[in-house]
This record gives sequence, C-alpha cells and structure tokens, in this order.
Amino acid sequence: MAGSESNTASHVRQVSASEVDEHLAALVGNAAAVAAVASAVEGTLGPKGLNCMLVDRFGDVTITNDGSTILDKIDVSHPASKLLIQVARAQDREVGDGTTTATILASALISAGVDRVRQGVPVAKVVEGIGIGMGIAQEAIQQATVEVSGIDDPLLEKAAFIAGREDAEIAGLALRAAAGVPEAQLLSDPAFRLADHTLAKEGAESQVVAGLVIDKEPMSRQMPGEVSPAKVLLIDDALEPEVIEEEALRTEAGFQRYMELQSQFRDDLAALVLSGANAVFVRKGVCEPAEEALTGHGILVVRRMLARDLARLAEFTGGAVVKRSGLRRSPEELGQCLGHAHSVVHDRRLEHIRVTGGAAQPAATILVGAATREVREERQRIAQDAACAVQAAARGGVVPGGGAAELYAMRRVQMARQNMGGLAAYGVDCVVEALRRPLWQIVSNAGFNPLEKVEEAIAAGVTHDSAAYAVNCDSGEVVDMIQAGVVDPAPVKTHALQAAREVAEAILRISVVIRKKDERVSGDGVPG
Repeated sequence: MAGSESNTASHVRQVSASEVDEHLAALVGNAAAVAAVASAVEGTLGPKGLNCMLVDRFGDVTITNDGSTILDKIDVSHPASKLLIQVARAQDREVGDGTTTATILASALISAGVDRVRQGVPVAKVVEGIGIGMGIAQEAIQQATVEVSGIDDPLLEKAAFIAGREDAEIAGLALRAAAGVPEAQLLSDPAFRLADHTLAKEGAESQVVAGLVIDKEPMSRQMPGEVSPAKVLLIDDALEPEVIEEEALRTEAGFQRYMELQSQFRDDLAALVLSGANAVFVRKGVCEPAEEALTGHGILVVRRMLARDLARLAEFTGGAVVKRSGLRRSPEELGQCLGHAHSVVHDRRLEHIRVTGGAAQPAATILVGAATREVREERQRIAQDAACAVQAAARGGVVPGGGAAELYAMRRVQMARQNMGGLAAYGVDCVVEALRRPLWQIVSNAGFNPLEKVEEAIAAGVTHDSAAYAVNCDSGEVVDMIQAGVVDPAPVKTHALQAAREVAEAILRISVVIRKKDERVSGDGVPG
C-alpha cells in the first residue's frame, strides 16, 4: 500500500514538473518573440536613432525611423508579436506617437518578468507588482507634467520640434495649423486628430492651407477646374440608378421597374442641377450618364470620397450629407442641404482639390512639399508626428524628454519599493528595470556608454531633486532637458506606460499556447 502511494506521489510530481516546464517554455517563447519585434525599432529611438529599411515581396522599399510605420509594416507570425503590435497601433491611434517607447517598455517588462518567474516567483505576484509599479510611475509622470498656457506657449513649439525630428519648418506648420482650427475642437473633441489634416505632395510648397485639401481629382478633365462661390452637395452613396438583377430584367415586371428607375434617376439629376449645386462630392461611383449630364451643366464632381473627408466637408461648409434617395426631394429642399464655400479649386499640377472659405467651422490643412515619393511618405509621417505632439501637448501638457521622465518615474518606484514586502515586490523590480531602458537605448544609439551615462543622469536628478535630467546626445553631458528645449507630450508618456503594462500582463499570464481547431463551417452548417 505504501509503495502504491509512493508511486502516485512520484507521478504527481512528474506531472507538476511537466506543467511548469510547459508554462516556462511558453513564457520564454513569447518573451523572445516580443524581444525580436522590439529589436527592430529600438535602434530608431532618440535624436541619433538610425533608419530601418522595409522591403516588400515586390521589392518596394520604405526607409524610415518611425516606430509606428515599422511596426505597421513588419511581417510577423508569432501570436505574442502580433499582440504587441496591436497594442502599439492602439497607442498610435490614441496619441499618435510613443509606439517605440511603449514597445521597448513592454519588452523590458516581459523579459524581467520571465527572469523572476525562473527564480521561482509566481506569475500572479509578478503581474501584481508590475501593476503597482506602473501605477506609481504614472503618478510620477503626472507630477512631472508642465501645463501649457495656450497655442502660443513656447513649450508647444519645442514639443513639435522634437516630435518632428527637429524639422523647424514642419514644426512651424503644425503650430500654425493648430491655431487655424477651433480651440474647443483641438482640445476637447475626441474624434478630431490634427494629424489627419496633413498631406505631402511632390513638388508642392510647404504651407498651411486655410481650408481643406482633398487628395482627389474631378472625374473628368472637361469639368471646371474652379467654382466660386461654391455650393457643395455631399452624397454618401453612389450617383447612379438602383440596380436590377439580370433575372428580374427578363420579366415584364422587372423591365418595367428598370424603366421606372431610369426615369427616376433622370429626375434626380434634374433636381440636383436645379438645386444650384456646382460642386458634388460622392462617396461611391458615378455612372456615365450622370457624368455627362453634370459635366454639361458645368458642375465639378469628385467620386470615391473617404467617409471622413465627406464628414470634414460637411463641418467646413455647413452642408448636410445625403443618401441617393435624398435626391428625390424638390430642388428647393435639396438646396437647403447644400454647403457653402468661397471656392473649390482643382490643382492640376499637384493633383488635388482645395476647398477654401467654408461657411461653417474653420479648418486648416498642413501641406508638405517633397522631392520624391519616398521622401514624400517620410515627410508626411514627420508632419503627422509633429501635429500629434502639438495636439497632445495642448491637451495634457509636457514632460522632460530624452528619457528623463521615465528615469524620474524609476526613482519614484525605487523609493516605494524600499517599503514593500512580499513576492509582489519582485514585480515592482521589473518596472524599475523597464523604466531605465528608454534612456539606456537613447544613449546607446548616440554612441555613449549607457551604463555610465544612465547612472550619471540618476545622480544628477537626485542631487538637484529634479525630474528633468538626462543625457545630451551631442555632447554626452547630463543636462536639464526642459532648459535644453527637449520635451515630450505628457499624454504620450502616460499612454505608453499603460500600453506597456497591458501587453506585459497579458503575455505573462499566458501559461500555454494551443493551436485552435479549424472553425470553418461545413456544408451541413456545423463547424468543421
């Protein structure tokens, strides 16, 4: 009997060891996948960061040091890598910057967490400690935040300059564009992103256009190149008759319905013309009879518009967006749906349309010039980063840049760690290691010894009791980042910390990776 119990206990121990090994293997594999993604972007961090070359299967090349672009275009297959990229994309959608920092922080948290699990600390305690430590770090960032007084605050210009990769021209464009939109929209509207109002064009002169620039052309060269004053009709539909299926057309009733729809569409076009509209923007396609009729009446038509561009035109011109059925109103009723602008102009050389002098809400567009397609794409990314920085800083203030804010948060977490007991403290240690990583990487990319320079920056921060000390990447000296004009929007930092925390906790909690069965539906309607 005793021998039987001994064998059972031995079997239980073997199973337990197997489960631990499987769990650790999943953790190590996920951590390695995340580290591989982080290594692709960490070399781009800081003013001395290098570029990454992305090559697709057709041989097209993209050269950039924008972390968001790299993560968006990189080809990955590991589930943990995909999870990290999804979180980084969410960071980019929310504040438009900080994806590289979030990725590096997440990778460092996960790597340190795996080390603690290997030492015997339960994953639950590591995750608990990470949550505590990151909460303290976010509070520290809020305490280090300097509020901006308005669009004219020099701190906004500095934030745009740093985010715009030290391009003074683009930083100035972002500031002028911010001044050209309603303050309430810039600061409070969650759906408004100044970065969406940027456009780079080959051969263009960099400027801020007081209005909207639509990256489209009229559907016909015979249409007018300019209408002024402009009466704008916005159609969130196709400008063509309703379609009848071929089988229905073979019946007398179906053919009769087809003729009725054709007649109705001609009446709709007549109502459109009589409404007084001279610029029509259509969400979908436009049929040839409509093109011919509207061209003959001197109406400018743009098709296949983005939904967001239609919405912007509605806000700018004061027009109402209508469906195809809305054309069945009387010309007078349809005329009440029109928006109004000073002019709608087709720039044939730059192949875009400008709408200026809107009757409703003011708007501004950043138009950036470039020499080639590759440069154009990169300059647009730079302009978007600068615009995001201006908006984020205007909404949430700024913090010292160059890794100084993270280093200050690290010191605060260290102080809290000294008074902590229990296994969760090991998770707090992971946060300390991760917060050191951004400055470490910035200094390393600049060609200095990160071990030496990071410790010098920590000592300077303690000596001066300041959150602003980091390393000047030109001289290698430890300086006050605020005085040096190196600042980052505070929302970028807080969102980066939150994103890193979420992905680290999610990945560390994965105990096993299992391939799902094929969930395709079979012919009998039952999942296969």
